[in-house]
Amino acid sequence: MTESQPRRGGGGRRRSIARLAAVQALYQLELNPGRGADAVVREFVGHRLGREIDGDVYGEADEALFADIVRGVVGDRERLDETLSAALSEEWPLGRLETILRVILEAGAYELAQRPDIPPRVTLAEYVGIAHAFFTGKEPALANGVLNRLARALRPSDM
Repeated sequence: MTESQPRRGGGGRRRSIARLAAVQALYQLELNPGRGADAVVREFVGHRLGREIDGDVYGEADEALFADIVRGVVGDRERLDETLSAALSEEWPLGRLETILRVILEAGAYELAQRPDIPPRVTLAEYVGIAHAFFTGKEPALANGVLNRLARALRPSDM
């Protein structure tokens, strides 16, 4: 997300940037499985978030939310993937998903399960928006459906 994108309120914008950066960091970890979550968090915080890279100025992120999502997904991936598998249809098992879509869903599932301070509708809107940033096909609708099912199962009183 760059400075040229639409602005929102400071806190919401910083959290949106944190979520997108977390998805990017989780994807990077998938491509480089030997690196740990802490190393990638340090790299992003020290060299990417709020910096200019290749002519794009990246906005300031909520670093605490960013680090929590990255570390939380990496630390609880097995349980998150089991939860996601239960929410996916037989036609779209977890192993069939593209890596970037899987990490979007994992990040959204983590936030729904572990961040009761964030309304589930905000989580859904944010991660479906991130899916739209990466995909033009049916993937954003799939992300919406899966995260909506998870939200209703994990946080029914908030839905």
